[in-house]
Amino acid sequence: MARRIATNKEYKSSISAPIIKIAITAIVIGMVMMMISIATGIGLQQKIREKVSAFNGDIIISNFDTNFSNDSQIPIRMGQEFYPNPTSLSGVEHIQISALKGGVILTETEFEGVVVKGVGSDYRWDAFEDFLIAGRLPDYSGNLNTEILLSSFLANRLGLSVGDKVNTYFFDSKNTNRARSRGFEVVGLFRSGFMEFDQQYLLVDIRHIQRLNRWEEDQIGSFELFVEDFDQIQEVGNAVYEDIGSELDSQTIREKYYALFEWLDLIDFNIALMIGIMILVAGINMITALLVLILERTQMIGILKALGSSDWSIRKIFLYNSMYLIGKGLLWGNILGIGLLLVQKYFKVFPLDPDTYYVTEAPVYLDLGYILALNAGTFLLCLVMLLIPSYLVARIRPIKAIRFE
Repeated sequence: MARRIATNKEYKSSISAPIIKIAITAIVIGMVMMMISIATGIGLQQKIREKVSAFNGDIIISNFDTNFSNDSQIPIRMGQEFYPNPTSLSGVEHIQISALKGGVILTETEFEGVVVKGVGSDYRWDAFEDFLIAGRLPDYSGNLNTEILLSSFLANRLGLSVGDKVNTYFFDSKNTNRARSRGFEVVGLFRSGFMEFDQQYLLVDIRHIQRLNRWEEDQIGSFELFVEDFDQIQEVGNAVYEDIGSELDSQTIREKYYALFEWLDLIDFNIALMIGIMILVAGINMITALLVLILERTQMIGILKALGSSDWSIRKIFLYNSMYLIGKGLLWGNILGIGLLLVQKYFKVFPLDPDTYYVTEAPVYLDLGYILALNAGTFLLCLVMLLIPSYLVARIRPIKAIRFE
């Protein structure tokens, strides 16, 4: 009976038809908005997290007597139990060495303060492959070389390009009145979209930092750890702090960039709020449509009751019909929502201001799991919201209903 009501031509031209169309449209719009909110919200969180991790790792281990500034002050030995194989540290999948030193790039017409990051052959270049816009990544697996990776922002400020030679000056750690220089060659340009890093970072062979600081070959500035599951970073960070020696200190990037990650956490609240509002709007529209359907079919309800149908069996007719309408709205919502997200994912039609959002375009995260959960949750919540108004059927009396005009 629910199928016959839904497919009846007279039903499609009835008074309830426009109300039902509005209800379906509300579900479609709500589904599209929820999918966009989740996909772009999670996508933005992941992109920013990946960029911060690319420059810092997920957990940083340094000397306990130093600080986590942009200059490695007191070195630590590479000969630790957890290096180069981090299996002793639970939840850690990769570890690499690094060292930071402040410097100044000087050209014939310009100069710029920079943070020179020294890395070794074990450095994870995965993220920088996506950031690379010109040239190639440097290779530090062999002998000491002068190759550097420079941000396009600094290159534009200094008038540099791939293949150019550049002089960088550093303060002597033993004699603060004296500057030491190093000549480098730009082999690649990167753009992460994270201006805090693009404005100051360049990557060199860590052996340059060791020589500038007069360190021994096994002395470095810090270890950078990457965790297997970023959602567990705080737990892993606490475990790492307990496992490393008393002369070492550790810090997660959530702690180092506390304000940034607090802002990212607010996105979860915004997503939840958006989902709640959209489901509420869709549910209210479906309640309105159900009430109109019941009133429009009052005579049919009276006849069915007169023939002995129970209230629950009649309610099921309208609930089944509502399920059909909800399903129809979800179907079109998925088609439009996934379609728009795929367009953004592959054609990047919606740009963002990197100074505000740290990315140049709205990132998209597509996963079958959250799509199915969103559909199932919306369907069930809307259906639950319809159970109460369906009780109206029990208040209809057969005699009055049959004579209802």
